[in-house]
Parts: sequence; structure tokens; C-alpha cells
Amino acid sequence: MKATINDVAKQAGVSIKTVSRVMNNEPSVRQPTRDKVMEAVKELNYKPNLAARNLAGTKAYSIAFIYDNPNAYYVIDMQNGILSACKKQGFELLIHPCNSNSEGILDEITNMVKHSRIAGLVLTPPFSEMPEFVKHILALEVDVVRIMSGDNAPDDLAPCIMVNDHQASMSITQHLIDLGHTSIGFIAGQSEHMSTVERLRGYKQALKDNHLEIDQRLIIDGEYSFESGVQGAKQLMSGEVRPTAIFSCNDEIAAGALFASRLMGVSVPEQLSITGFENSPFSRQTWPRLTTANQPNPKIAEGAANLLIAKARKQAPNNITTEYTPQLVVRDSTSQKVKEQ
Repeated sequence: MKATINDVAKQAGVSIKTVSRVMNNEPSVRQPTRDKVMEAVKELNYKPNLAARNLAGTKAYSIAFIYDNPNAYYVIDMQNGILSACKKQGFELLIHPCNSNSEGILDEITNMVKHSRIAGLVLTPPFSEMPEFVKHILALEVDVVRIMSGDNAPDDLAPCIMVNDHQASMSITQHLIDLGHTSIGFIAGQSEHMSTVERLRGYKQALKDNHLEIDQRLIIDGEYSFESGVQGAKQLMSGEVRPTAIFSCNDEIAAGALFASRLMGVSVPEQLSITGFENSPFSRQTWPRLTTANQPNPKIAEGAANLLIAKARKQAPNNITTEYTPQLVVRDSTSQKVKEQ
């Protein structure tokens, strides 16, 4: 028969309340007692019934991940990272896709929070970058952890996991400059995402640092999609100023730019160098494989979930900030600029 919390308590020689405290990872339990309980849990293969625990107790043992992002790889990486933390700490994960531009988004999330008994939410862009939205969630008396682009937290509303896109995009642009490229195109993601703002800022900063002109004709507005990369590359390569390299705001855009280059008969990297950003599967599934910046999304998401659970347990301060800087990964899609094209 399936082991119960009573069985664990009896085998460990402790009270049911002590077993509950250990399973909830509460800090008040002495380590020898914790070890005895966990040994009994392992021997009995005890699996706590989280649904029953949510209904019976005063605490919530679920966290939610809400998102509005067209990049499926990003969403899956985030889900996997958060789920990893939940499994380790005895929490459930509620996944809730939604439209950040919907007029009823606040009511939608309010109803979800009230009916799901969640301890908190992991917010990714664009939700994490909407202060009024964050304030509304906090007013519902649940915890929030935000994953955001930037090198500093914009406020102290809630803990942040910051991704330093600015520094990473400087590294990518500097890599292209070191290869001899001085005419570098830039295909942006959605302008409302801070990741786009920070990556464009890093691109411009690297050009300035190397005394190169910032040519607005080489900067193309776009979206985080394959189709945007196709259209952006076509626009750049048929424009008045033709670049020898293209910085794409993510790998999906870069894959689209690579496809467009083939359609136009432009060889990569011999005639045109292309870079992406994030090191998603797109970067390794294309040919040539993409030079990019490794953004460890599963690790970032797991860190956000661990921080959220610690907040829910009153074990973490409100203003804590963790930073990740994506690292340059050089592959086959970039090379030295040739003298004649």
C-alpha cells in the first residue's frame, strides 16, 4: 500500500507535525531529525499528496508561470527550469499562457490567483517589465519574482533575476568588429521588450567604443520571429548601405536571416556573417551553426523559482537581485570580412 505521513512519522520516531515541517523544508528542524525523516521517506518511497495538502492546510504549495512570448524554445526552457525547482522542493507548477495586451488581463490573473491557491508567480517579459501589473499581483498577497533584462533592478517592488543583455550584445558586436566588420546590421525584436532595448544599447555602445558610425539605415525594427529575420535580412541586403554582418536579436531571427541569405544567393559566412542571441536549439539546427550568446534559460528559471519558494517561506528578502550575463559562443556563421564582395 502507498505510504502515508503517519507511516513516515512512526518509522522516524517523530511527530506527524515534524514530518510536515521537514517536507516543507522549514528551517526550524534540527539536521539529525531532518536526516531521520528523509531516510524514512526514502525507505518507504513516500510521496506527499500535494493536492490534499493544499486543500487541508493554510499554505499554498503551488507556484504559477504566466507568459506571453512567441518563442516556444524560451517558454519550454522556462517551464523546465521552474519545474526542476518545484520537484526538488515539493511544489506544483501551474502554467498559464495569456495575452499581455488583453483589456481583461488583470481580471484574468486575479481570478487565476484566487482560484488556484498559489504561493506566487514567476514573471517573464513583458509582464515582469510592467510595474503596475506587478503592483496589482502583490496586492493579491502572493509573492512575485521577476526575470528581466538589464544590469540593475528598476525598483524594489519584488526580487529580480537580471539578464545582462547589454554586456552580452557588446561582446557579440565586438566579435564582429574584431573580424574586420564595420558595416553591421541589426534586426530588432519587439520594441516593448527591454531585451530589445538592452541588446540595441550594447550594439551601439560597441560601435561607439570602436569609433564606428551608428547608421540608422542598418537598424531594422522587427519581432522575435523567423519571419522577421527573413524580412529584415532582405531589407538590409537590398538597402542603400549593404552590411557585411548582421546582429540578430535572437536565434530565431538569425535563422530567418540565414534563410533569406540563401534565397538571395549570399553565402554565409563568406559574404555575410550572421549572429543570433540566446543559444537556443535554432542556433545549432541551422547550417552553418550560429554564433550566439549563451543565455542559460533553464538555470535562470530554476533560480527564479527557488527564490520565489524561499520568499513564500519567508526565507528571502524582498530586494534581492541575481544577475546572469550571457556568454559569447563562436560557431560557423561568422568569419573575417573579405576585401571584395
